[in-house]
Amino acid sequence: MACGKLEIDILNSIWDLTSNNEGKDISIQDVVDNLSSNGVTRAYTTIKTVMDRLTSKSILVRYKVGKKFFYSATMDREEMARDNIKEIGEQFFKNNYIDMIRFIESQFDLVK
Repeated sequence: MACGKLEIDILNSIWDLTSNNEGKDISIQDVVDNLSSNGVTRAYTTIKTVMDRLTSKSILVRYKVGKKFFYSATMDREEMARDNIKEIGEQFFKNNYIDMIRFIESQFDLVK
């Protein structure tokens, strides 16, 4: 599933915040603070809107504890990367992953 830059920044923030504790409750403010510490300054309302969009895409789930809402990712970083690589392979390389790998190697000077 394709995501925009801010959506990926938010997901990376959630994955980073839960890297040592998968069951940790992550609030919007946690994400805002984490993004700010990484040089991404956005309004709370912007982050909330994007997190709600990720929830509607089923990439995040939202749940309530007491009076506060928390979020968690429905897939980990590797699963998301795999899905996106597969989507790129389908869209641009007609599932020819050898051609896709050759293209990547040529673009990033990976072959010595």
